[in-house]
Amino acid sequence: MASLVSKLLFQALLVISTFCLSNAGRRLNELVGKPQTMLFQYHNGPLLAGKISVNLIWYGNFQPSQRAIISDFLSSLSESASLKSQPQPSVLTWWKTTDKYYHVTSKNGKSSSLSLQVSRQIIDENYSLGKSLTRKQIVKLAARGNHRNAINVVLTAADVTVDGFCMDTCGDHGSHGKKSKFAYIWVGNSETQCPGECAWPFHQPIYGPQNPPLVAPNNDVGMDGMVINLASLLAATATNPFGNGFYQGPADAPLEAASACPGIYGKGAYPGYAGDLLVDSTTGASYNANGANGRKYLLPALFDPSTSSCSTLV
Repeated sequence: MASLVSKLLFQALLVISTFCLSNAGRRLNELVGKPQTMLFQYHNGPLLAGKISVNLIWYGNFQPSQRAIISDFLSSLSESASLKSQPQPSVLTWWKTTDKYYHVTSKNGKSSSLSLQVSRQIIDENYSLGKSLTRKQIVKLAARGNHRNAINVVLTAADVTVDGFCMDTCGDHGSHGKKSKFAYIWVGNSETQCPGECAWPFHQPIYGPQNPPLVAPNNDVGMDGMVINLASLLAATATNPFGNGFYQGPADAPLEAASACPGIYGKGAYPGYAGDLLVDSTTGASYNANGANGRKYLLPALFDPSTSSCSTLV
């Protein structure tokens, strides 16, 4: 998902939610808040369009309550009547920003659209490939999902290490296959390995201003951090699934829909401060989007191609 800036600036500015490239993991030392003055470029490749199944591959030990946090988030992206009427601001309203990318590519006034639906869920609680994974093994896991019109999402548990995880990246997205190319996403649970890097602002940061961490809306620092990173990668996958869609900067380190707006969750955000967010009066949790089944989530700002600025829900 697109390119950000340097390690020193990252340490000083502290924007530590995860981001990715279309073909490689977003490097943590490139995640910084920097005003964007260039326009996003469209590189003439396809965007994901039509009805797309989201298949989940749960690798390692996840509690049913943890899986529900992710499943409810993905269900919140649906165009169902019940979700259209959910309290605002909503997850669905956040996702609608990606529609503007499709308007840019429209021909004869007709634009494509994308409809996501959670499909198959594969649970691998026995760590079939071990607890230390390479990126090639992540792709192997992703290939277990259906390949046609699909995004296969690999979610690794807190006790699973992955090459580059915490050191370079918190997640990744890309594509694989020749005849039936499919898009995939990988996100790791950083709760015990690097919450100060990949679960900010729900954990004290490793670098930068040491503001108190926010209360996680689903009372699970690791899983709420995964939602932020998954949301970022979903937006990137939709708008730059095969490395030739929308991005700014070099192809091997592109700025994409969410990574162009690092560390921004609400208006007034600045390094170390996520922005002016909503706060649940009962739990004290910070959030900016309402989701399915009464869930609340914190979602990253998305780059709005119609205004060339970062768009927030609050």
